[in-house]
Amino acid sequence: MNENQIVQQELQKPELAKPSSAKYKGEVVYIYAFDIAHELKRRPMLELLGQPTALFVMDTNKRNPRQIYSYTPQMVRLPALERIGPHGPIRMYQTIKLFPVGAISITARIPFSVDQISDLVSYHDIKFATGTLQEEVTKLAELVRQELSPICVRPVSQLGDEEAYTVFCIESPVLDKNGRKISTLEWHQEHRREIAALLTQELDIDHLSRQEATESTAKFLSYYDHDLVVIDWDAALIVDTPKNFDEILYLMELANLQLAELEAYDRILDAALERAYRDLSVPNSGSKRKKLQELRELRIDLTRFSDELSNITKFFGDWHLARIYQTIASRFHLADWHAAIDTKLKTLDGLYNMLQQDRTNQWMMILESTIVLLFIIDLIILIIGLK
Repeated sequence: MNENQIVQQELQKPELAKPSSAKYKGEVVYIYAFDIAHELKRRPMLELLGQPTALFVMDTNKRNPRQIYSYTPQMVRLPALERIGPHGPIRMYQTIKLFPVGAISITARIPFSVDQISDLVSYHDIKFATGTLQEEVTKLAELVRQELSPICVRPVSQLGDEEAYTVFCIESPVLDKNGRKISTLEWHQEHRREIAALLTQELDIDHLSRQEATESTAKFLSYYDHDLVVIDWDAALIVDTPKNFDEILYLMELANLQLAELEAYDRILDAALERAYRDLSVPNSGSKRKKLQELRELRIDLTRFSDELSNITKFFGDWHLARIYQTIASRFHLADWHAAIDTKLKTLDGLYNMLQQDRTNQWMMILESTIVLLFIIDLIILIIGLK
């Protein structure tokens, strides 16, 4: 049973049943990625935070190939939490996924039932009586980090800023102004300004420019006439049957996690390069030998990280899910982040090679000096022998 099926079962409970007159039903999914270590030991966890772990699985269908993921993360579903949301009582569902690149992804799912798309804008940066959702998730991530410390390789001393992404999932079919069922592409054109305002968290829809509305909703994809995915930088919209939410959400979760890890390692590279420039300016051969070893280890670690991060997901062909991933990767500028890190790795390689060459030159000078000295000693011995 996948995450969405569990949510749908919980929604059948009387105390949280949704009114049938609502025009739009679905759930808001908040995705948070945290970097907690250099990597996680590949040792399965039997339980986390007192809950049993399981492997994340996805159903296969015509929209995606049977084998597309090179890694299946462990996941934990936490008990549902009761909260007061923007439109009354809600039940929130949280899931934690563990990734070998030293990162965790936490999703919080909150069902909704509203009459207008604009009613969903209030779900951005949602707040409860106990505090904001972001604060609750950060506390949860810290508990996870502490419990995972035995399998963390070079863990972070404290959690940094999370990478967050919000996804609005609306159940299809969708209706036009007259209550008639229409295709999602027709609905997208009819409500383009409202969708743009939702994705950009804009309350003043009337003043949103046509250019911004067009740009925010420009990257959209559809496979059947009843599904639609609209992807923006900070949020996305999914219109589909509930059973198909999970596969698209997982792609977005992977892309969000990749962005968080690329940002984390970009910071590590910046610090390493700054330290290397400073240390190499010191004329101390002993210090340079130590820095040579450090640079070599860092270069190997970051090269391996780049490979592992890229291998979290692999897509071949022109499958629908592959196009969705390529679209969200384009929105997140993942290729630019990879290029920036590759450039810094090349700079690190240059420093390593320069230091290696410098060390080689020092040894050559020592050998040449030794040869000259031995030659002088031979001459002295020869002259003394002749006398």
